[in-house]
Amino acid sequence: MSGNRPIKFRILEILLDEKERWNYEIVSKVQEEYSMQGAYNRDSINFDIIELASGGMLKDVEQKVDEGGIYKKGFLLHKYVITDFGKARGSDACLRYV
Repeated sequence: MSGNRPIKFRILEILLDEKERWNYEIVSKVQEEYSMQGAYNRDSINFDIIELASGGMLKDVEQKVDEGGIYKKGFLLHKYVITDFGKARGSDACLRYV
């Protein structure tokens, strides 16, 4: 459970099990946990994921176009996995490594 942990920490924590996850899976989980419904919050959380990836903490391992409207119709979906650097940064932030 998230508590009041910063969202980027929670995103890293979700991925610490080293499973690959689509961005919409991460976004919907965070939206539910933080009671952040709506398109603005959805896109804000997705932007946090992009920032973590651009910082080298997540790796983009697969992409596909959202043809069914799971996240946003016509949007490019990304599947991410945590990197060793992301695990180290998560550990620095006192996240539990599984």
